[in-house]
Amino acid sequence: MSVSPSPSPDEQRPAQPQNIATALAEVSERATLLVHEEIELAKAEVAEKIASLLRGAVVAATAGIFLVMALVLFLAGCAWLLYFYLPVNAFAYFWGFFAMAVILVVIGALAGLVAARVMRRAAPPVPDMAIDEARKIRDTVSAGEASGPASGSVPVPPPPTGAGSASGDRAETPS
Repeated sequence: MSVSPSPSPDEQRPAQPQNIATALAEVSERATLLVHEEIELAKAEVAEKIASLLRGAVVAATAGIFLVMALVLFLAGCAWLLYFYLPVNAFAYFWGFFAMAVILVVIGALAGLVAARVMRRAAPPVPDMAIDEARKIRDTVSAGEASGPASGSVPVPPPPTGAGSASGDRAETPS
């Protein structure tokens, strides 16, 4: 059985730092891309929630308009009622005003309920999907660190704790 001669350690060293540098650059690029994608996801999610809040606000404004109009018609109906009540006239115009006021109150109440439901569902505008994705990434990274370094990767020393650091040749930096 023939074993191919392995290159000397001097020949392997120049390639290894470049591979590590390339791997670190790739990891950095991917992390940056991942952060940018998470930010875009958060922006899109907040924009969607704000749009939902705006729709609810428009429906609430519509409900307010119906209720104000109902109040105007109710007051006009009361005015006509007083007009017809005092002189005891045969005409009964006020019932039309009251009926319209009741219809507008019902429409306004329904629109108000729809607006309350939309507002409750949309508030607060928190990017839940982006937060969930960030948690998944954190859990994945934590699981990768807990299982140990993969073969061929550079182990990352633990952060310094207490009075000394994990490696004696490194000086502590204040944080």
